Amino acid sequence: MSAPLFLVESLPPGDLVTLDGPEGHHAATVQRLRTGEELLLADGRGGTVAAVVTAVGRGTLTASVTTRRYADPPDPRLVVVQGIAKGDRAELAVQAMTEVGVDEIVPWAAERSVVQWRGDRGTRARERWVATAREAAKQARRPWLPAVSGTPQAPAEPTRTVARRITGAAAGFLLHEEAEARLSTAELPGTGDIVLVIGPEGGISPAELAALTSAGAVPVRLGPEVLRTSTAGVAALAVLATRLGRW
Repeated sequence: MSAPLFLVESLPPGDLVTLDGPEGHHAATVQRLRTGEELLLADGRGGTVAAVVTAVGRGTLTASVTTRRYADPPDPRLVVVQGIAKGDRAELAVQAMTEVGVDEIVPWAAERSVVQWRGDRGTRARERWVATAREAAKQARRPWLPAVSGTPQAPAEPTRTVARRITGAAAGFLLHEEAEARLSTAELPGTGDIVLVIGPEGGISPAELAALTSAGAVPVRLGPEVLRTSTAGVAALAVLATRLGRW
């Protein structure tokens, strides 16, 4: 089994590192790492170090650095615009998309989203997406932590902002059950952002379809099946990761 990964603000400059705070508690108390066991530290910006535990305390541990690595940022970048879904479906989508390699997740306030992010509710919902992506990145041993766009004041993007993203991207695709083109054969760029739009449970409205295709999005489908909003992005990312040589 590969060594567990813990996220830190910055990597240690020297040969010894002390892991404390929430990550130290997770390592020492939850995972119960012991002297001699290996772990990985990542800054979420491509840098990682491997280390061996030398001492364990209450909610903290000390480790000796053995190797350092840096992973270049992925290019092309995979950006998923995810229509806000009800219940835990959206968080399940964020978790799975992070594990398969999404580089940025954009919460989308789609017309047919059952749940709308307004006020404190929207702030808390976005924070859950951020926390879910962070934990999934650790699980997947990712050196780059995917971004979750938005701010506490504007946690989700409206359609007009999504359209501007597509206009400025290297390629834009919109999963739609009536599309004739397939994502598996669509032309992909060699660099830049690939923006993939996933609608909410109620699907994408005609007005949204018109706005996003006018901005340059190409309607595509995965196959004859109609997937849930919580699984469509994961399946599409798997196709793109394979085609781009990530997998």
